[in-house]
Amino acid sequence: MSKDYYKILGISNNASKEEIKRAYRALAHKYHPDKAGGDEKRFKEINEAYQVLSNDQKKAQYDQFGDIFSGQAGRGASGGWDFSGQSGPAFSWEDLFRGFGSSGQGPFQYETRGSGEGWDFGDIFGDVFSRGQTKKQRRKAQDILVDLEIGLEDIYKGAKKEIKLQKLVVCSKCKGSGGEPGSPMKKCSTCKGRGQIQQTQRTILGSFSKITTCPECQGDGEIPEKTCAKCRGKGVIRDVEKININIPAGIDDNQIIKLEGQGQAGGRGKLSGDLYIRIHIKEHKDLTKKGDDIYYNANISFTQAALGDKIEIPTLEKKIKLKIPAGIQFGKLLRIKGGGLPRLGGGRGDQLVRIQVETPKKLSQKAKNLFKQLRDEGI
Repeated sequence: MSKDYYKILGISNNASKEEIKRAYRALAHKYHPDKAGGDEKRFKEINEAYQVLSNDQKKAQYDQFGDIFSGQAGRGASGGWDFSGQSGPAFSWEDLFRGFGSSGQGPFQYETRGSGEGWDFGDIFGDVFSRGQTKKQRRKAQDILVDLEIGLEDIYKGAKKEIKLQKLVVCSKCKGSGGEPGSPMKKCSTCKGRGQIQQTQRTILGSFSKITTCPECQGDGEIPEKTCAKCRGKGVIRDVEKININIPAGIDDNQIIKLEGQGQAGGRGKLSGDLYIRIHIKEHKDLTKKGDDIYYNANISFTQAALGDKIEIPTLEKKIKLKIPAGIQFGKLLRIKGGGLPRLGGGRGDQLVRIQVETPKKLSQKAKNLFKQLRDEGI
């Protein structure tokens, strides 16, 4: 069955991009596996749904055909397979290649290629056409995606942030080897030192052979005679690690910072995964971001608008005095050149001050008489 990404995020089929993002952020925060009461399986589904629905091209494809690789399909009138899912008997690539499929966990989750977990279409057909010739690949541990909220001030000047992340780290005792310090290595009996084993899968298209990483030695071809007591031979343990992140000035909402090798630790010859930091910008109490420009609504009185004045306004650096010219009109924008956010490619936006003239709600008798005089003057 095709996954209902709209249902997963709890939104309607005509939800806006902002509604999709808001629903994702709320659910990801609630179900993050590192939080109390978190749910890793639910979190992965939420992330997968957001990756599709937040991308215009993927969303259009999903709305038309449903979930890729598991959508319904029928045989069309021409005799070929019809992927519209509108008529004919149900057909699913997932059913055809059950056990062969991709990880289905999104671009920031576990790598299945070369890890010995699951089947990969590229590997299957690659093995067929290469007549069984295989190429040993360097394996990679899981990548991690983290959402991080920052303020406008962080974008304005750049910032350094520290996060605490519960993840796999290299075992301090065996340094990732999986063996007790000083323990010699021996040939793996499962793969006979090759680091790979052959598996065969039967489908309606025939039998396919696949070369996978040996689960015993993890592709090394050898194992320690005595496994590490601390990590039980895995080379990694779960721990909390502090990670420092440099936020560049000018970064924008939803942009991603990649930290190579800062994901899940590999161990036993694996490459460590990467850490992806997705940036979200918090709302500012006074200022609003639009592109590289910053907007501020300045409330002034009738007399300030008519006679002019100097008022204090906030900026991302400090409070400054802004001159209000006499006779300024409601809605007028005053520009502070270069007062906005920096651009990653160079340059800087502006700060724009929108004038809003406040109408007094209560007037003394003296004030009313003065306004009447102004009215008689045609003002």
